[in-house]
Amino acid sequence: MRCRSRLFRSATVAATAALLLASCGGGGGGTPTPAPTPTPAPTPTPGGSVFQVPALTNLTTGDVERVIAQGVAEAQAQNFRAGFVVIDRVGNVLAVFAMTGADLTLRTPRAPDGSATDLQGLDLPAPAALAGGISKALTSSYFSSVGGAFSSRTANDIVQENFPPSRITRGFESGALFSVQLSQLPCSDVSRRFLGVGVPGNLAGTKRGPLGVGADAGAFPLYKNGAVVGSVAVVGDGIYGFDQEYRERDGDLREEIVALAATRGFEPADAIRADRISIDGTLLRYSEATSADIRSGSSAAPAFASINGVVGALVSVRGYYDATSGIVAGSIYGAEESGVRPANAGDGYNDPDIWVVSDGQGNTRYLPKPGTDAATVANPLTAAEVRTLLVEAFDVQRRARAQVRRPVDNRAQNTIAVVDTNGEILGLVRGPDALVDAIDAVPQKARTAVFFSNPLAAGDLSANGDPAIPPFLAAVRGFLNDPGALTGATAFSGRAVGNLARPNFPDGEAGRPPGPLSVPEASFNIFSTGLQSRLVTPDIVAHVEYVLGARPTDVPQNCSLSPIVPATGRNRISNGLTLFPGAAPIYRGNQLVGAIAASGDGDDQSDMIAFLGLYNAGQKLGTIAPPGLAIRSDQIVIPLSGGSQRLTFIACPFAPFVGTNQQNVCSGL
Repeated sequence: MRCRSRLFRSATVAATAALLLASCGGGGGGTPTPAPTPTPAPTPTPGGSVFQVPALTNLTTGDVERVIAQGVAEAQAQNFRAGFVVIDRVGNVLAVFAMTGADLTLRTPRAPDGSATDLQGLDLPAPAALAGGISKALTSSYFSSVGGAFSSRTANDIVQENFPPSRITRGFESGALFSVQLSQLPCSDVSRRFLGVGVPGNLAGTKRGPLGVGADAGAFPLYKNGAVVGSVAVVGDGIYGFDQEYRERDGDLREEIVALAATRGFEPADAIRADRISIDGTLLRYSEATSADIRSGSSAAPAFASINGVVGALVSVRGYYDATSGIVAGSIYGAEESGVRPANAGDGYNDPDIWVVSDGQGNTRYLPKPGTDAATVANPLTAAEVRTLLVEAFDVQRRARAQVRRPVDNRAQNTIAVVDTNGEILGLVRGPDALVDAIDAVPQKARTAVFFSNPLAAGDLSANGDPAIPPFLAAVRGFLNDPGALTGATAFSGRAVGNLARPNFPDGEAGRPPGPLSVPEASFNIFSTGLQSRLVTPDIVAHVEYVLGARPTDVPQNCSLSPIVPATGRNRISNGLTLFPGAAPIYRGNQLVGAIAASGDGDDQSDMIAFLGLYNAGQKLGTIAPPGLAIRSDQIVIPLSGGSQRLTFIACPFAPFVGTNQQNVCSGL
């Protein structure tokens, strides 16, 4: 949920800004006043949990064969030669099938002014489209849940600079997941990538996308027994792009029609489709294709054996799928084999609702541990403090009302992570049905907040091996009129960093100049977002070259050319940056010691879960706290023609908790 009172609108007087912050439950300007921590008792479900919990099921090889066969039958009826990618919920590629003669080239759109920077204007040979298909498939699987089914078209609508995307919405705020397309990166240290690097048959853990995640229509989630079991993506039109017009039906829907036909028998319930879910009063889109567009009829699809080797064949995608192994059954999400499961008794959480990530062999990843930053921090976070932060944030989530989950009044399900000032992940927990995307995106969020708050941020940007990076530091300093910016004097939340990274500042105000971390509106699209995309473009390009066989080795699991931290062997932002809310820096006295982040069921919900989790942990421990008001990003005021704009720190949602009418739960903290 996002405040439509326009938190980012120019305020001619400080009082107006303060009123807007109060109306949205935001933390920020004014003198802090004590506010009680809300503690409504959760109402358990019949199963004993307040959360939606997915059924333990998976895609069998027969299921995958049926999905592909149904898609091929529709492609033939449409006279369209297509490529298909089927994945399980955690991103394992189960099959890649290409019809003979399919266009498997890939092109990305240029900027509005015709320029091409970063990932804009790519023109790649076959089979690059199949790599794009993997990214599309990740999108629809990773963003879907028991309570909400999202397609790659749904993602399209919430990652762009205006929501909903349209010529008539210029001047509206950006999408709720602005910039998330640059998560699940091929260089991410969080993702698990076993193919060719040594744990044969291990399907555990979330996987990377060759191009991150995608907004190109033509990928839908697959469901069994109400649970997400994976996704199918269709390629074949040669374009890996995005839809900029919410109001008009696309002229070429072949990829989407074929993908929709492929899902028959594995569709989500109508009640949880994205087109039943709204953000800011606007319904999301699930598909512009409908059942009326499907020409192949409802009769049983041909047996897979009758089409394999006849109208097409399984094909390999280097680093992702080996066709010689045939079709692979998907892992069971919630079981050890998937790498996402309930915490073990030995993990020490003593909470049956807490889920964790694992290595597929019984070992929990990211159990609470102390900070690695003793070389630069006097008293790093302890393992006990990390555990308390995670548990307190999880308890906030247990009471929180979800935004993008049906039926209404469901509890929010987030992934929550804590990092130190080196960007090292010190702990991670999640709800049973939290979005899979967040396993990578939440550490990315936490690292973003701690990086920009870090005294070493300016030095890291200056020392980056890409000469295009240091100018962003100069732009921030000029924009803030602060020659010492990014040396630790200001505590930046994830939301504040996002304020500075939109192609219009303030967010969505058409015709305004860009924020210093972005690029001008005329040269902006989702493939070139500014500092965020520039940091990782060399990694993505090198990885695609590897997939296409033009490069002998893959990229390391360490994004960007920023300096390596000796204590971790990685840099401080080794899975990239995130530009949407949900992260807050952690302080011990006046010293930065880390950050906490959350993501899963709404921007403001994520802000609240991370921030109140930190605040409550601080109250309980007495050793850590949110940053003091004097150094928070909401103390920075940017002069504008006709007024001024204050950066934001935290914005919490209206009516945030199930079972209580309490409001403004973050005010004064």
